[in-house]
Amino acid sequence: MKTIYRKSILAATAFSAVFMLQSCLGDLDTVPLNPYDKVPETAYGTDEAGYLNGLTKLYFQFISNDTQDLQVSDGGASELIRAFWSVQETTTDEAKCAWADDAWVRALNTNTWTEAQNDATYAVYVRTLQGISYANEFLRQTTDDLLTERGVNEDVRAKVAQFRAEARFLRAYFYWMAIDTFGNVPFITEESDFGAGVNPRQGTRTELFNYCISELTALAADDSAMPAARSNYPRADKGSVYGLLARMYLNAGVYTGTEMWEEAKSACETIFGMGYDLCPDYAALFRGDNGENPEAVQEILFGAAYDAEQSQSYGGTSYLTLAAVAAEDVVEKTISGPDGDETVTYFPNGVNNGWAGIRVPYEFVSSYFEVSDANYGTGTYECSDKRGQMFYIKNRSESMEGNLYTFLNGWSCLKFNNVPHDTTPAEWADVSVAKAYSDIDYPLIRLGEIYLIYAEACLELGEQTTGLPYIQELALRAGIDEPTGYTATTLMAERARELYWEGHRRTDLIRYGRFHSASYLWPYKGGESFGGQAFESYKDLFAIPPTDLAANVEIKQNPGYAQTF
Repeated sequence: MKTIYRKSILAATAFSAVFMLQSCLGDLDTVPLNPYDKVPETAYGTDEAGYLNGLTKLYFQFISNDTQDLQVSDGGASELIRAFWSVQETTTDEAKCAWADDAWVRALNTNTWTEAQNDATYAVYVRTLQGISYANEFLRQTTDDLLTERGVNEDVRAKVAQFRAEARFLRAYFYWMAIDTFGNVPFITEESDFGAGVNPRQGTRTELFNYCISELTALAADDSAMPAARSNYPRADKGSVYGLLARMYLNAGVYTGTEMWEEAKSACETIFGMGYDLCPDYAALFRGDNGENPEAVQEILFGAAYDAEQSQSYGGTSYLTLAAVAAEDVVEKTISGPDGDETVTYFPNGVNNGWAGIRVPYEFVSSYFEVSDANYGTGTYECSDKRGQMFYIKNRSESMEGNLYTFLNGWSCLKFNNVPHDTTPAEWADVSVAKAYSDIDYPLIRLGEIYLIYAEACLELGEQTTGLPYIQELALRAGIDEPTGYTATTLMAERARELYWEGHRRTDLIRYGRFHSASYLWPYKGGESFGGQAFESYKDLFAIPPTDLAANVEIKQNPGYAQTF
């Protein structure tokens, strides 16, 4: 997805650099009013540009590598999408990381984290709370009174009303990530006191959940502000709002103790009437041109845009492509052309290097995809499910037993593939050599997930026949037999097949009671034993970072972890 960054300043916050996201964000194609002036009246002014700059800061929070406000060993690992993905995936059966020397890896791989500072969870905590703070400041600076005081005309005011709605949605999304990961976190809005000496109070998970639901339902009801569904990609719109509502309702029982299946079902049904459709080719959803491919975009309710030339991040889909292969995975192929034979070299997923980091345990693949005839010499295997045809096994060893930190043990996942959907890796070779980063937009909410939420809500409400056609549609796209029914167990398996490596797995396993318990084991679950074991239930939440406990006396540590500073 084409994205351009330009430095600007978000007024009155004294936060460091703000970057402009242009062509992919449509009307964010502006320049700052005065990029060096931090006075609110001149940074925002009367034109649309300053307000777009402020909104841009909020979207940029998903893909920022700026480490000025947090200290981690690897700046790339500080990006929110990469950190959240690591927390959601490497703690489960879907992914393991081979980087034994990275501070966070061993703890997440084996579910042995403590209250000690952990780069991945720390990045999620800081980035989400930063995003919430940025949204609050944007809302403070765009009130009707301030717009009147600045002399903003009606056309710009209408635009700002839309930007405010987007900011409220993004704040709710950041809060969802925070309460899913940590439970009780600082509760701050644009109405909260702030500044030196002010300690935000800690909100309960239920309180924060209810706040997000109230914000999202208000945005859903307001047709004058939030952009219409499918009108604002990759920025948020009305479809994004209902998508996040559906996801939060799905997990309401975990977050609050009260299930909300009727509400989840209703939110999904609203989305079904908004004109979204499944991308006919599952693989195209995760290819390098997914942000330009209309068939892929028609499925994505909300996405994070990446571009190899402009949004140069070592997180997000750059991480999911570069870390999924090793340097030795380069392929050499002879191609016949009008000028004779030509030898080209390329990586199978369209990148220009391999970091040898993340891969999938074979046990996950064999449990959820009917793979057979694996030949690790030729790199071939059989799998009728199209979703299971995106693994790479050449020169691999099947088992991670005794080799958790050897990258070539396990199956590599090429689901995120930088090659455009209508191009082969060999045809893309000359381009990929020059690309150090990914072009793949990261789907944060998509219709396939909504189908599965709907099916689960229907199942819980005793309306399985109503939800079944949506499971059948996913099976039809995957090229496998359509099921004639489904249960909670088969639905969990279908979520594993449809959503693997998209950052859902930890949340799903917790909702199904399979995350910490002995009822579902995977390699290295709960410790260094390959066979896996149960671990403590309090680890369904991560520890509040000690740095925040030390800085804010209002914050209490989650149960099970030591209250250390």
